[in-house]
Amino acid sequence: MVIQTSDRRMQVYGALLLLPAAVLLGTFAYLPTVATLINSLFMPGFRGSPPEFVGFENYALLIEDRTFWQVARNNLLYALGTIPTAIALALGMALFVNRRLPGRGLVRMAYFTPTILPMIAAANIWMFFYAPQIGLFNKLLGALGIAGPNWLGDPGMALTSVIVMTVWKEAGFFMIFYLAALQSIPPELEEAADLEGTSRWSFFWRVTFPLLMPTTLFVLINALINAVRVVDHLFILTKGGPNNATNLLLYYVYENAFSFFDQTYAATITVVILLVLAVVATLKFRVLDPRTHYQ
Repeated sequence: MVIQTSDRRMQVYGALLLLPAAVLLGTFAYLPTVATLINSLFMPGFRGSPPEFVGFENYALLIEDRTFWQVARNNLLYALGTIPTAIALALGMALFVNRRLPGRGLVRMAYFTPTILPMIAAANIWMFFYAPQIGLFNKLLGALGIAGPNWLGDPGMALTSVIVMTVWKEAGFFMIFYLAALQSIPPELEEAADLEGTSRWSFFWRVTFPLLMPTTLFVLINALINAVRVVDHLFILTKGGPNNATNLLLYYVYENAFSFFDQTYAATITVVILLVLAVVATLKFRVLDPRTHYQ
């Protein structure tokens, strides 16, 4: 009887410890998700009339929305351009600054500096770089006798220009995680490989990279989230233009909710984004996690 009372007290104590986190998670995650799902089933009312329940009609309209499919394609290209490039660059920078080299602290600081800049400030800096007439890039190209393009005004160049800025901003942040993971690898492994005459390339692929897989998985999830939640620097650089060439999913949600005042359609797009992220999370837990080596 005493043991059961003690266990019950521990359960109550544990529940009380979890209660603040559960309240915050429910208030700022689960309740907004449920409210968004409910809003996606309504049409906005006109002239003060209440919203009208329409079921899945918004989803049918979404399937027929050519702009949505263009935006989804843009977001896919944006993710394919930013995620592998930023991860590869971050890993390369981490391997470089993990070595003994003069001024290593300054090099690390230089790599990490873009990360500490607010995205709005970084976007304004790159807007100056991309300016057609007075921009840094076109000035450098002009000095070589090359006519520079309109980086943000050309539909064929605009999305690539945004991708380049994003990689510059994110690579230093991901580098920190790789650097910490590299420094946690036991040096005895490299010493044993040197005694065996193993090449650096073979040691990297057979030892270092497998041990970095948990970090790579963590960085991959963060890069994917960053690729979906792009709003701020699009607002500064292109506002989704030209001709929706740089319009991405979350910015399209912002446009529908606050520019077109169609919050129910914005909720519908948000639900679709959440479903896609849920599928990706399921693949992560079912496919990647079992193949990841954790120390």
